[in-house]
Amino acid sequence: MSAEPHPTLPPVRLHSDAELARDALVAPLFARAVRLARWAGPGTRVEIGGELAADQLPQAAAVLGLDADDPDGPVHASQAWRVAVDTGLVDVTEPDEDADDPAYGTAEPGEDLALITGGAPGDVLDLWLAALDTVLADAAVPDLDDLVDALDDGGGLDFDRLDWNPAREADFLDGVLANLYLLTVSEGGAGQGPVPLPVLAASMVVPDDMGEPTDAVLEQVSDAMMRLDDQFRQLEPIGLVEFRPVDEELMAEADDDELLPDPALADEEDIARYGMVRLTALGLYGVRARMLEAGVEAPAIGGLADKGADALLEAVSHYPEHAAQAEIEQWLAGRELPTAVAELLDAARGDDEGAPLRRLRCQQALAPAGPEAEPAVRAVLDDPRLGGLARVWLAERGVKDVPAPDGAMVFWLTVDTIAAQLAADGEAEELPQLMESLTGHHTGFFDEVWRVEHPATADVLEAMGRLHPDKKAAKEARKAAFKARSRRH
Repeated sequence: MSAEPHPTLPPVRLHSDAELARDALVAPLFARAVRLARWAGPGTRVEIGGELAADQLPQAAAVLGLDADDPDGPVHASQAWRVAVDTGLVDVTEPDEDADDPAYGTAEPGEDLALITGGAPGDVLDLWLAALDTVLADAAVPDLDDLVDALDDGGGLDFDRLDWNPAREADFLDGVLANLYLLTVSEGGAGQGPVPLPVLAASMVVPDDMGEPTDAVLEQVSDAMMRLDDQFRQLEPIGLVEFRPVDEELMAEADDDELLPDPALADEEDIARYGMVRLTALGLYGVRARMLEAGVEAPAIGGLADKGADALLEAVSHYPEHAAQAEIEQWLAGRELPTAVAELLDAARGDDEGAPLRRLRCQQALAPAGPEAEPAVRAVLDDPRLGGLARVWLAERGVKDVPAPDGAMVFWLTVDTIAAQLAADGEAEELPQLMESLTGHHTGFFDEVWRVEHPATADVLEAMGRLHPDKKAAKEARKAAFKARSRRH
């Protein structure tokens, strides 16, 4: 997959291999390929390239249960046969000039066919990924009408007339799937909602820094929509996507440069007429597998279960909160809680830039822990970096003998908490209220906080100067930030 990697991909929540393998086996095109592999035998004839002999296509279509009167039946049978050959479900021997019937070769079930019923779920998924490669390659080929129009006088393809570059088309389709993957996992890792086709087409065409798209750009978006409509029709049978095509009546009514929804449309059904696409659970798995093969870092929830606490906190510091919580829960599930809590607290130490957010994720990890975590938490009460966190955890559980923090620890914990929130969510809407809550209980807060020995003190005070809802407090924060900067220099 040659699409450019996104700088930070949120982690995806994948189904189990067993569930995904079941999805693969019922994907219509893959299921047809398996049936034809079982049908292949001594009487099966193939042509150059392993294609099924033309006069056998109706029989193959019948094996697949396709309507004998359906003119597309042989087409579907040919596609399923090609998938079976490309995945190794069928072994072919191409025509031998010395054979009694040199016009045809033979075919038989391949060794990999046994993996369908006797292999592990991962074996089935490997076969499905190979089938996906075949379908993606087919989807990047122009449609038949374009190919006919591009034939030269000698019957060969005139690539200049066709305006088709195979590598460019493959890259375009990979980029589309990468953007669809990103839109899907950004919704929460499970891909709950379909994406309107115009949105996906625009993501490939409209520059990020463009304001109002020009007519020329809109025409490119329309062209991309029509390409994607054709390509997703081909990708749906392999189980990659759920797809609602562009409404045929809409295409008949509209010129190409008008085939875009009015931005004022609010009715979901009207928007859906322009096409809707959603990656399936199997599709998320397939696109991620192609990304990993291309060297793109595409994490999956559960992927850190065998890593140390330091790797866990470092990774989940860059995850959305819901994904971080899910990853932490899976990490804790395979460990003895007292030991895991001690490891998490140790990994939360540090004065580097990422340390406040690591401590926030550590606090998040400790939130559901029960009484068995208390000894490990008590062990860090005197730690200048973790003592405040430990006191909060113990106090929330109603523990009576928790030593009160001194002023220095309170101020340090306040700075650390706000620094973590800034790192996690930026200047989120809730942050001003958090600032007001943390500072409202301390008279003379800004007279003291600038002295706190925390690497983020000045940055936090500057943020409070911008965001604190109380204007007087915001002014005091700006003065304190100046003192903190001066002190460091």
